[in-house]
Amino acid sequence: MRPGRSLFLLAGPCVIEDEEICLEVARHLKRVCARLEIPYVFKASFDKANRTSGKSFRGPGIADGLAALERIRSKTGLPIVTDIHDVAQARIAGEVVDVLQIPAFLCRQTDLIEAAVTTGKIVNIKKGQFLSPREMGPVVAKAREAGGRRLLLTERGTTFGYNNLVADMRSIPIMKQTGCPVVFDATHSVQLPGGGGDKSSGQREFAPVLAAAAVAAGVDGLFIETHPEPGKALSDGPNMIPLKEMAALLTRLQRLRSASR
Repeated sequence: MRPGRSLFLLAGPCVIEDEEICLEVARHLKRVCARLEIPYVFKASFDKANRTSGKSFRGPGIADGLAALERIRSKTGLPIVTDIHDVAQARIAGEVVDVLQIPAFLCRQTDLIEAAVTTGKIVNIKKGQFLSPREMGPVVAKAREAGGRRLLLTERGTTFGYNNLVADMRSIPIMKQTGCPVVFDATHSVQLPGGGGDKSSGQREFAPVLAAAAVAAGVDGLFIETHPEPGKALSDGPNMIPLKEMAALLTRLQRLRSASR
C-alpha cells in the first residue's frame, strides 16, 4: 500500500452483522482482486459508535468482533482493517488486525492517533467531514511525531449541509503532498447523513461515478463497503454497493487506472 504501486482496495460490509456474510464477501473479493492483481484488505467494524440513533445496530462489540475477524483472517489469509474509537481499543485491536482505522469524526483525537501508531500497525486516518484537505497536514505531523511511519489518509466527503456531502477531487493531490498514500471512500462519500430521519440514507448509484473520478485524479487506493443484499444490511445499506456488482466495477476502475497512468 504505497504510492505508485497497483491500486489497492479496502472493502467489506459496514459492520460485522453475521460472520458468514463477512466470509462470503471476503472470499468473493479475494477471487476478484486476485484476477485483477489488486491488493485487497478485508474491512468490517466490530462497533459502529457514531450511529445516528442510539437504537441502531452497532455490532457484536470488541471481544466477539475481533474474534470473528481473527477467524476470517485465518480462513481467508487476508489482511484485515477495522475501526477503533478509543485508546484501549487501539491496543487490543492492534494485536489482531493489520490496519487500524480512525473514523472521520475522530481524526483529530491526539490520544487515539498516538495509541494507534504506537501499535506499529498501518493506520488509516479518515479525513473529517468538517476539515479541508490541507488540515490533514497537522494530523499527519501529529501521527509522525508519535512515531507513525505507515499512514494512509482517506477522503470521504465534506459536509455540505442539509444531509449532504460533497467529494472534491482536489483533495487527492492536496493530501498527497503529505507523502501518505491517499484512499478514496466511494460509498461514504455518497452517504446522506441523517437523511433517513433517525438514520443515514445514501445514493449508491453515484459511488461508481465518484470512484472513477478519484482513480482518474490519481488516488492510491479505494475504500468500498459492499454487501450481498444492501437492502437488508443493518448499517449503511443505502450507500453500499451490491456484492454482485463489485467485479464489474473493479474491472472498470483497474482499466481506468491503467489508462490514466
